[in-house]
Amino acid sequence: MAKKKRARPIDIEIDKLTNSIELAATGQVFDTRIALVRANEARSIRKKDWLFDWRAEVADTHREVYRLTTEDEPEVIHGLVSVEEIHDHIHVHLIESARFNRGRNKKFNGVPGNLFAHACRLAFDRGYVGFVAFTAKTALIEHYKTSIGASVISGQLMQIEELAARKLVERYKL
Repeated sequence: MAKKKRARPIDIEIDKLTNSIELAATGQVFDTRIALVRANEARSIRKKDWLFDWRAEVADTHREVYRLTTEDEPEVIHGLVSVEEIHDHIHVHLIESARFNRGRNKKFNGVPGNLFAHACRLAFDRGYVGFVAFTAKTALIEHYKTSIGASVISGQLMQIEELAARKLVERYKL
């Protein structure tokens, strides 16, 4: 029997809800693409650029990893999200902004919101009325409540229900 991975708390701040992603310095908006990362593309995700082992996420046959890029530069990954379809919802296992999109000197705003919106879009597309769940880092529970409209199911387990999911999907026009 395969060993079950331990749930990691989501530890990403929603910096700003944008309509796409925007250049932090100027506010210029860039159209985005979200695409599935296939196994043969995983080696292009350089370990040194990320906090998590995204190659292992791609290799996990139960999970799907999506990359966020811009229309102008489809080879530059701005963020990644790992999701799994579980019974009646989409579960977000990991979500991360690229190194250059973290911290005070980040290049782009809106990456985490865009990735959560994509998870919600998947939940609508697969018949789960937008229902998304994730385990939040304790210190960020209130942040997720106010930034993306998530609510606590139990302990650190949070959910994004239909109304909040619809707002995210409409905002990002996914």
